[in-house]
Amino acid sequence: MSHIAYVNGRYLPQKHASVHIEDRGYQFADGIYEVICIWNGLPVDYAGHLARLNRSLAELSMRSPASAGALTLILKEIVRRNHIDKGTIYIQVNRGVAPRAHAFPGEGVKPSVVVTAKHGAGSPESVAEAGVKVITAVDQRWDRCDIKSVGLLANALAKQAATEAKAYEALLHTSDGTVTEASVSNAWMVTPDKVIVTHPATQAILGGITRATVIKIARAAGYQVKERPFTLAEARKAKEVFLTGTTTFVMPVVQIDERPVANGAPGTIALDLRQRYRAFMDGLTETAWNV
Repeated sequence: MSHIAYVNGRYLPQKHASVHIEDRGYQFADGIYEVICIWNGLPVDYAGHLARLNRSLAELSMRSPASAGALTLILKEIVRRNHIDKGTIYIQVNRGVAPRAHAFPGEGVKPSVVVTAKHGAGSPESVAEAGVKVITAVDQRWDRCDIKSVGLLANALAKQAATEAKAYEALLHTSDGTVTEASVSNAWMVTPDKVIVTHPATQAILGGITRATVIKIARAAGYQVKERPFTLAEARKAKEVFLTGTTTFVMPVVQIDERPVANGAPGTIALDLRQRYRAFMDGLTETAWNV
């Protein structure tokens, strides 16, 4: 079965999909993107993802390529044509095609839009039950990590370092040891007195949509959650460390570099939040498409 992509108004086999050589997304990484988990054929946190996409567009002074209603119809069609039950859809919006020049092109240039889909979402439950290893890396990204830009070279280098170390993720930190997030996920810790801590949604991190939902779920469950910076030293002494993300869900961390976190087993709070988040996904209805 051929994967079907949407490219600037056309649905076509992904192997035949292409963008113009002077598309600014290709030449300048002048574009933004979103990845949305599809669970039981429905989008997870759709309204949040769409709001973040529009925020990123606004921060880069880019025009929206379509109304919320029109974009939703495109995404539903991509899910349908690719027969996605559990998977992801990827949306990329670039500023458009124009002769190569650093300054933005004129108002007549239309944004480019690409939507693709993949089957499969999240790691097997056995991975979460065992917990994962992370390495640490200096955060070398630009200063506007709150914009979901396609300029991801620093993230890719960090993720590659983790892969080479046979680790799940790279925990990013500033020169003073403050943990920002991970290469493709948000970072959390649980203090010895069971307070859940995650970096506030500033320009230093990408405000994860899963992160926001997990905060709501945790607070509704009676956990104390604080949004504040924390350090590597704190993380290494934490009761628990875990990650969240669109396809990460909630993932317990059991090792940072070569040192175990607490007793080296997945934390009970992280596992509880993972199950609560899975229950949230399993409870989605057709209203999940509402914005």
